Amino acid sequence: MVILLKKKAVLTLVVFIFLFILYTIWNNILILDDFHPSNEDLYVISEGIQDKFTESCIRKEGYHIYINLDELKLYLYKDGILVKTYMVSGGKPETPSPEGTWKIISKSAWGGSFGGSWMGLNVPWGKYGIHGTKYPWFIGKQNASHGCIRMYSESAKELYSIVPHGTTVTIVQKNRPFKVLKSGDVGSDVLKVQKALKKLGYFHDWPSGKFEDNLKKSVIKFQKENNCKVTGTVSKRLYDIIIQKYEEKIKEEQNQFE
Repeated sequence: MVILLKKKAVLTLVVFIFLFILYTIWNNILILDDFHPSNEDLYVISEGIQDKFTESCIRKEGYHIYINLDELKLYLYKDGILVKTYMVSGGKPETPSPEGTWKIISKSAWGGSFGGSWMGLNVPWGKYGIHGTKYPWFIGKQNASHGCIRMYSESAKELYSIVPHGTTVTIVQKNRPFKVLKSGDVGSDVLKVQKALKKLGYFHDWPSGKFEDNLKKSVIKFQKENNCKVTGTVSKRLYDIIIQKYEEKIKEEQNQFE
């Protein structure tokens, strides 16, 4: 009888651990399909804040968080209507915030420097999120974090209580200085180059935001075929050329359906 009870206890523990692992994986799964919403589902809120590359639009249904780090503001939309505006602080130039469109994939009531509220994003090259802070001095004044979006703890708590898992989050920053991209770098600019070169047929792997050997080879091939200096790195000039060709490709594809 005692042995049977012990076996049941062990079995219960194993099942609990298995379910906990499944829950953790589900909460942190990367929703990394390129976010290319249809025109029927989305609309551009204004030409001034549209990001052509990430197709940053505001959803007509549900919640959408739009963060403009040049303005140091977070805009919360519901069903396409602005309902809240919060002051924020994003990443400093050395550790910029992940620009682009993401999803909230985890929510936790973390204390300490996170101010009791954490909303994690599905950024593939690191752990980034929106959270409160016990160091509120830079909020609304300067981008000074290691990449996360900081809010006043009270504001983060309110936002945490409103938005569900899966909420779309768009982060833009136009006035961030560009740095030459090379092997070992990570970030939004690397991700944009990967996506652009993938569309152009040079990059054939999963866009991860990490500058690894596969991207270096793709860059070198692009440089050779487009009469550019072969360096294996991406300067601002080369970045602009890649993005221009990407946009031309997108326009060409759109014209085919008109």
